[in-house]
This record gives sequence, C-alpha cells and structure tokens, in this order.
Amino acid sequence: METQETKVPYYHRGTLAERWERARRYFEAKNYAGAARVLARLVEEVPEQTGPRLLLARAYYHSAQLRRAETELRTIVERDPVEHYARLMLGRTLERQARHEEAARHLRVASALAGDFPQE
Repeated sequence: METQETKVPYYHRGTLAERWERARRYFEAKNYAGAARVLARLVEEVPEQTGPRLLLARAYYHSAQLRRAETELRTIVERDPVEHYARLMLGRTLERQARHEEAARHLRVASALAGDFPQE
C-alpha cells in the first residue's frame, strides 16, 4: 500500500533543516543536479532566505544551467544589492555566457563591495 510519504521523492522528504543538510552534502559531493533538486523546493518554501537560493545558484552554475543560475542570482542582487558574493557569481555566470560587458559591471561592483580596489 502506497502512502503519501512514499509518493514524495527522497530528496524532498524531511524537515527544512534535514533537506538543507542533504542539499549541502550533495553539493559537497559535487552532485550539483541532486543539490539543485533539493534546493529548488527549499527556495519555493522559504523564498526570503538567501542561503538556499545562493547555493541553488551555485549548483546551477556548476551544472552549466547558466540561465537558471542567473535568474537566482539576479533575485538575490535585487533584494540585497550589497551581497558581494552573489554579484561575483552573477559576473562569472554572465562571463560564461559570453556577456562580458554586462559581467564586467557586476564584477567591478563585487570587487568594490569586497574592498578590492586597484592599486595606483
């Protein structure tokens, strides 16, 4: 007999904290697609939290899902314009899409936010 719990895929089972840990383990094991599956659901459930969304963007980036990574990173930057790591990742994501001029702008902002100013 199939219960509601057995219909839910393994990676969507458990508390938010358990699924967050599962996603982190997948990511650390370089199973970026698995991490993205778990994280996409977490982001739906807690859209205001930056941590899961940023890790989701990184999972998308590492699995070459660049448009998806860009979407998540833009959401973070819109909500928190001084989130320097999201800006850095957005710049790198745009570079991988050969959008160098747009990427340069985000990379400059990320450097400035991190305090990395060119030496004169």
